Amino acid sequence: MSWYLATPIVIPFVTAVLAFLLRATPWGRWVSVCGSTLLLIASIALMSVVLRDGVIAGQMGQWPAPFGITLVADLLSAVMVLITAIVAVAVSIYAIADVDEGMERLGYHTLFNMLIAGVVGAFITGDLFNLYVWFEVMLIASFGLLVLGGRPEQIDGGVKYVALNLVSTILFLTGIGLLYGMTGTLNLADLAGAVDGADPRLLTVVAVMFMIAFGVKAAVFPLFFWLPASYHTPAFAVSAVFAGLLTKVGVYALLRMFTLVFDHDTAFTHTILLWVAALTMVVGVLGAAAQSDMRKILSFHIVSQIGYMILGLALLTPLALVGAVFYLVHHIVVKANLFLIAGVVKRIAGDTDLARIGGLYKSAPVLAILFVIPAFSLAGFPPLSGFWAKFLLVKAALEVEGWIIAGIALAVGLLTIYSMTKIWAQAFWEPHPEAVTPKLFSLSGRDRAALLLPIAGLALLTIIIGVMPEPFVRFAQDSAAQLLDPSAYIAAVLGDPS
Repeated sequence: MSWYLATPIVIPFVTAVLAFLLRATPWGRWVSVCGSTLLLIASIALMSVVLRDGVIAGQMGQWPAPFGITLVADLLSAVMVLITAIVAVAVSIYAIADVDEGMERLGYHTLFNMLIAGVVGAFITGDLFNLYVWFEVMLIASFGLLVLGGRPEQIDGGVKYVALNLVSTILFLTGIGLLYGMTGTLNLADLAGAVDGADPRLLTVVAVMFMIAFGVKAAVFPLFFWLPASYHTPAFAVSAVFAGLLTKVGVYALLRMFTLVFDHDTAFTHTILLWVAALTMVVGVLGAAAQSDMRKILSFHIVSQIGYMILGLALLTPLALVGAVFYLVHHIVVKANLFLIAGVVKRIAGDTDLARIGGLYKSAPVLAILFVIPAFSLAGFPPLSGFWAKFLLVKAALEVEGWIIAGIALAVGLLTIYSMTKIWAQAFWEPHPEAVTPKLFSLSGRDRAALLLPIAGLALLTIIIGVMPEPFVRFAQDSAAQLLDPSAYIAAVLGDPS
């Protein structure tokens, strides 16, 4: 089982090394595409094993848990690795047309694959210290991608991004130290039982520290301001992978820790999470409504949609966690796709400021259709994937008589419709303010294929999830059941005590 777990991490690291060696040649981009494809194959193999055998764990170097490095995959981990691989393939193909040779020579493909390795490692690590290590791999690679090119706005966004993430790192390390001092272990499965003997008041303090540390990564209120300040500055391929994956690692860490380890004082911790979820949804959607640049609107909507995922964790009912898992997968696909579409808009219209573009519906109808699918899914229109994600969470809130939070979730959905409609009206439907006709066919055939095929593939996945939600909801139900009852996870890592 160790190879099934280690291979999705090894592949992007090997790809990063090869891409670095070939960075001055056109072969670097194809190495990146091939590496992402191999990662997808490995992630499918991992998913098939988890579906067949249940939770699987591997002890690196044959050191038994909790003393060695553990890799572990349950349904949630496996689907997160799989969706990461899908996004990696889409973005690596898109980058063929989006990333210029100058950025390739500076190491774009190396940094991109290092980032993917860090994301995958965070999803399948079985102990807290290695989660910290993978967070640092992501931070280094993402900062490199963020400032690649060296434009002033990139440097400004990069400084804000790193500064707040360093604060998160300090809190994370401090929490790790305190937790280790209290329990003598950092293995997640071992911690699930070890925390029972700790001082509950101190444990709650440590839980809040982790909540803040992971909250920075997830960009929740009030720790989100670094995201809209930085995500609109790099290449669109970079923005897409950031939007799809980086904040979701923070959400994943919150889901894992606050169901497996910090479940001793849910009346306090999850009430905080409920307030955080509500404020994140509201502030994010209001920020988006105030913007006029397409990428800034989408950046604020990342914040807003993270609130829905935190809502599922805060409610902590089986249906709420089903909604959180479903929303997590849906949002990765939709948000990455919207940023890819924004990149095509910039290429053919020359800008992403809604006041300076228009007429795309007539001049690029294919792009218009491809925008409508993820945009309406994000807003929650049936029968797209976003409708089912919101439906599950609102229903979960109503089941526990959370009338106010359900109303907030619905109101935020309506305001999301407003933002998506604004982009549609100004960028696609209304004529260009300078009577310019943006043409998709002004791009070369290679560039059109590289830009549109990933967008079409992600849009198709959104439609499939929406039109045939039953298997995906059933998978989310099984994932939520494993989160609520981690006995299989613990037994896979530590061995069955019976």
